Amino acid sequence: MKNRFRQYFPVIIDIETAGFNPKTDALLEIAAVTLKMDHKGLLQPDEKCHFHVEPFQGANINPDSLKFNGIDIESPLRGAVSEEHALSEIFKMVRRTQKAADCKRSIIVAHNAAFDHGFLMAAAERCQLKRNPFHPFGTFDTATLSAFMFGNNVLIKACQAANIAFDAKQAHSALYDTEKTAELFCFMVNRLKQLDGFRLFNLENQ
Repeated sequence: MKNRFRQYFPVIIDIETAGFNPKTDALLEIAAVTLKMDHKGLLQPDEKCHFHVEPFQGANINPDSLKFNGIDIESPLRGAVSEEHALSEIFKMVRRTQKAADCKRSIIVAHNAAFDHGFLMAAAERCQLKRNPFHPFGTFDTATLSAFMFGNNVLIKACQAANIAFDAKQAHSALYDTEKTAELFCFMVNRLKQLDGFRLFNLENQ
């Protein structure tokens, strides 16, 4: 893993929110899936972590966003936790699996990654979390990769092109979208490997 991604440990993230501004709008749901590599060098999903999140104090709630993602923030069935609890638990999982993979830093993999990266970093700053394992600005964006691989950057369309089952009724659930994005990312990386689309070079020996 560390050699394939230059010692970065890829972690798939999806975040559902109550708007588009990471500084002012509430983070409502977050999920993370780590990856592992088998003996053939193929990626596959590994551990997962998922939380419904309470809006931070003073957060903006856009009704249009709630209508889009179907989240009822008043529902007692959500079992929502604080941003600090959700991110602390996710960071613990990521740091542990990153260390096991002998990688130096984790990097967010997401569909339209700038959005998820912005919300995660803003929440970590609000909570004053000191041990954020993620790269401060770098990401792997599966929307861009999907456009390159399949000519379509829509998640459901890319999954269909990769023959990955996708239930549109479950879309915009952070956990479901994270699981599907993980499958998609693994498919793209593994497919390139199977087609000999890249080779790893030891520049010191050349």
